[in-house]
Amino acid sequence: MRDSQKPVRIVNSSAPTRICDNGGWTDTWFAQYGTVFSIAVSPTVEVLLRVFIDHGNSAPFTIHAENFDERYCIEQPKGTYTKHPLIEAVLDYMPIPKDQALELSIFSETPAGCSTGTSAAVTVAVIGALDCLTPGRLKPHEVAAAAHKVEAELLHRQCGIQDQIAAAFGGINYIEIDHYPHARVDRLNLPNAVDQELEARLALIYVGLSQISSNIHEMVLRELQDAGPHARKLDGLRGTAAKSRDALYAGDFVALGRAMIENTESQRNLHPELVGTSHQQIIDVAKKCGALGWKVNGAGGQGGSITLLSGPDRAHRRSMLRTIEATNPSYRNIPIRLNPFGLSVWDSPVE
Repeated sequence: MRDSQKPVRIVNSSAPTRICDNGGWTDTWFAQYGTVFSIAVSPTVEVLLRVFIDHGNSAPFTIHAENFDERYCIEQPKGTYTKHPLIEAVLDYMPIPKDQALELSIFSETPAGCSTGTSAAVTVAVIGALDCLTPGRLKPHEVAAAAHKVEAELLHRQCGIQDQIAAAFGGINYIEIDHYPHARVDRLNLPNAVDQELEARLALIYVGLSQISSNIHEMVLRELQDAGPHARKLDGLRGTAAKSRDALYAGDFVALGRAMIENTESQRNLHPELVGTSHQQIIDVAKKCGALGWKVNGAGGQGGSITLLSGPDRAHRRSMLRTIEATNPSYRNIPIRLNPFGLSVWDSPVE
């Protein structure tokens, strides 16, 4: 769009996604309190922000959604969001200098609708890049709160708070929600050997269908809103986060696997459709191949993804992943690595 104009600044940002969100659903407004264990991972969401001097002869905002091969210009958003509401709502929410024109490029290797908190990672990464345009810097908890506000208040989506925390903080976290949306984040500081073993055992399988988590939230909400925050169906979920944390501190991967399975069964108890037919097929294969645990990520449903925890034999793990991918051509292993960094922001030289 601005081929003849050179940017005055180039800002990069990235934010991780998350897997294995044991205790998810207890971080929502209808649960009111709970605990969540989650693991931040790469691939990340990547944002490249080019800043131009605004001469008043073009739209102030250009969005390039690289995964969708879409590039379009918008005026200052004011409550009306069209093609990519998350990105446009952040532009509405964040303070932006009047004399600048911005070009935002967003990309991730994680498929859209993967149920790994990608939407929150997009919001966090865009907020982190735009935060560089004004004095001062938001702290991780402020970025997470702002990202949640964009989804819950500007876009009126049903969402919890754990995805934004994972994207902003990174690492392996135990999140205590004493009263929604307020939370305390305790990062697990594990020995390097435990981190490395965990990374080697985890696998993320995308089932090949995008999942719109807000729709699932609405479905579950209809079941729970009359029961209130003390609904018995939430009790099983509230206990799995502490079990997951304690298992990793003890270096006990068998116990971690049990917590993952317990959480998945608690999701199924919350609503049968939270564990889809594809998830169950992958679980059946993983069980036969000796996996220690499995966790349907995020809201679940008929799409999204599942986290698997294998035993110590790497050859058996590779065989399991090949068998899963051979079961259905839509199933895909997404290579992941633990991400301890959270939101990262830096400038590139203008050349």
